[in-house]
Amino acid sequence: MAATPDSVPAAKKGGFRVWLNKRLPVDEFVESQLTGYYAPKNFNIWYFFGALSLMVFVLQIVSGIFLTMHYKPSEAEAFNSVEYIMREVEWGWLIRYMHSTGASFFFIVIYLHMFRAMMYGSYRGPRELLWIFGMVIYLALMAEAFMGYVLPWGNMSYWGAQVIVNLFGTIPVIGPGLVEWIRGDYGIADSTLNRFFALHVIAVPFAIALLIALHLVALRQTGSNNPDGIEIKAKIGADGKPIDGIPFHPYYTVKDLVGVGVFLLFFCGVIFFVPTFGGLFLEKPNFEPANALSTPAHIAPVWYFTAYYAMLRAVPDQQMGALLMLCSLVVFFFLPWLDRSPVKSIRYKGILSKIFLTLFVISFIGLSYLGLMPAEPIYVVFTRIFTVLYFAFFLLMPWYTSVEKCKPAPERVTYHA
Repeated sequence: MAATPDSVPAAKKGGFRVWLNKRLPVDEFVESQLTGYYAPKNFNIWYFFGALSLMVFVLQIVSGIFLTMHYKPSEAEAFNSVEYIMREVEWGWLIRYMHSTGASFFFIVIYLHMFRAMMYGSYRGPRELLWIFGMVIYLALMAEAFMGYVLPWGNMSYWGAQVIVNLFGTIPVIGPGLVEWIRGDYGIADSTLNRFFALHVIAVPFAIALLIALHLVALRQTGSNNPDGIEIKAKIGADGKPIDGIPFHPYYTVKDLVGVGVFLLFFCGVIFFVPTFGGLFLEKPNFEPANALSTPAHIAPVWYFTAYYAMLRAVPDQQMGALLMLCSLVVFFFLPWLDRSPVKSIRYKGILSKIFLTLFVISFIGLSYLGLMPAEPIYVVFTRIFTVLYFAFFLLMPWYTSVEKCKPAPERVTYHA
């Protein structure tokens, strides 16, 4: 009987690679996403943080898996299980610090990634959906970080959860019921820990992974932006490839690997020498078990939430403060339509855009610092000033981007070897 094509040994038809690609298009994927994906040739260091954020996300997933092997999500055992990981599990202290330090580094990388997009206009058309996916990822990361912050069941975790969860009670009509539903009880207790553990370990990471996939698909569809804010697809060579583009692999994969090495030096330096970063990454009260009868002297969330927490405290009315904090996040979604400038990149925008972006950065850093401080009158005054500057960047953007005089953007990307 004659041999069928599938019965012929793989070696005679090209080997295992041909056999694999016939069933799983590995080469096709590499061609479309790496060697065949052309990125602008004038990327600078700001374009490294997108790839780095993906690496840190994987690091958090891996370290989190090992932590769940020993963690017990119960009111009676949560704190002690973390102490057991730190003191008894072999290399447990390293895994725990990788995860806690990784959370802070994750937000540092994300904030730098967002700032790059704001500098070079990566939120502008045709990348509006890319920006929206990125902002939804940011909100999901905030939820993930908050629930992870509660799980060690330290005293600051407990009281921080009290403050944040009770914010949902300011929602008209459904607020009180929503708070009880989130807690799963009449107070922050065993049911809350179980819910937060399930969401932190399974539900939210899956949602973030899906959103990252959509973010990357949207990026590949529109192509990457560049420091000049011009579209490289507008200039196509005879070979059908962008004249101002180069293959993502090997050029940018190699550069990203070098960047990852530098990042890991800083990351390991913090883990091995200053894992709590002076109480900024891990607060002192969180090394004490949760105590409903002992309130920390100064309740404050972890540093990457303090800018929004400062806004919350800037308004005497809790309901208005919660609304202000919500608006400070939602307003990012409207950025693509608030910017009326004829150019995308800060390189070619006028002086007003540069001033307002600088004031925005100063206000965000200032609010982050003030959120760590006690709610004393002088700090409240500065918080209100910085809050006004924060919102001025967004609300005045249609005006200052339309009246300022901009430089003409170049037709080709500007590249210096």
